[in-house]
Amino acid sequence: MIETAAVNTVMRALADPTRRGIYERIAATNEISVVELTRGSGVTQGAISQHLKTLKQAGLVVERPEGRSTFYRVRPEGLEPLFDWMSHYGIFWRERFGNLRTLLKDIDP
Repeated sequence: MIETAAVNTVMRALADPTRRGIYERIAATNEISVVELTRGSGVTQGAISQHLKTLKQAGLVVERPEGRSTFYRVRPEGLEPLFDWMSHYGIFWRERFGNLRTLLKDIDP
């Protein structure tokens, strides 16, 4: 069974284009600091921190404090609820399209 709350949390976290861009930047590196994420983003450090908080609460990233800096890395298993949801509906649509293909073959001599 698909856990709806987890799927909703991940979808909400990734629905925001800025937050999705931050996630993608983190995913493209092994680990990145808040300062590095802010640099060149056109977004304030406070806004970046809020987006990171949402990503962390959704289980998509983890943080590692080091001195005065905090580093973030992607938590790949955080995408599992979304993957499970998409897999479920992938099977659903493959079956429907298979049935449609059979029906169309039956009606077209």
